[in-house]
Amino acid sequence: MVRRYLDMAEMPRNGRDRGFDSLRAHFSFSGVCMKPIIGIDLAGSERRNTGWVVLYGKKFDFGIAHTDEELLAIVKKYKIKKAIIDAPLSLPAGRKSIEKRSEHHFRECDMLLRKEGIRFFPITLGPMRKLTKRGMKLKKKFEKLGVRVFEGFPGASYDRLGVPRKDKKAIRKFLRKFRFPAPDATQDELDALILLLTLYLKEKGKCKPLMGKDGGIIAPPTF
Repeated sequence: MVRRYLDMAEMPRNGRDRGFDSLRAHFSFSGVCMKPIIGIDLAGSERRNTGWVVLYGKKFDFGIAHTDEELLAIVKKYKIKKAIIDAPLSLPAGRKSIEKRSEHHFRECDMLLRKEGIRFFPITLGPMRKLTKRGMKLKKKFEKLGVRVFEGFPGASYDRLGVPRKDKKAIRKFLRKFRFPAPDATQDELDALILLLTLYLKEKGKCKPLMGKDGGIIAPPTF
């Protein structure tokens, strides 16, 4: 099922909140005319829920998908040009495969997260191997459709934005500051939206990737 929000200009405006004025200004949809982008909170298994949110013009569509084919259909439907996915999309330098054991467990961008104090699971740890494999496979499929793909991490976005992870009430309160109330969004959809916000800020030149020679993660600026 696809759920749709109204044109952003039609949504009620909240009062000013000084702590977020500068960020809200960067995330203003007034006069936005950018090519469609998508945020995907990818699950490691097609049996589990994958949240997705698309921004096209000044409107959002969002929902839950399961299979890669469903995600490809969404990308084709909206003519997506750029995507941000919550999944490791590269391997540590020196590692040949996610399946074969190796002493290489961390990428340079992972170490940058660690240096910043952002918690994460190593890509070679248990279920993360499945997520990495699926993410890298999906990236190739998207790229064949002409989509530019970026790696994001909701945990890093929440930490930098000062929003508690997995706290739906706090996340919804934060998102209301951008006139995106999301009263019925699931955690997977909220995570996808935070990724979308992150990609949007990158497109506006407000994000500096945590980049290494073996991959990079897009995270929002700290305000």
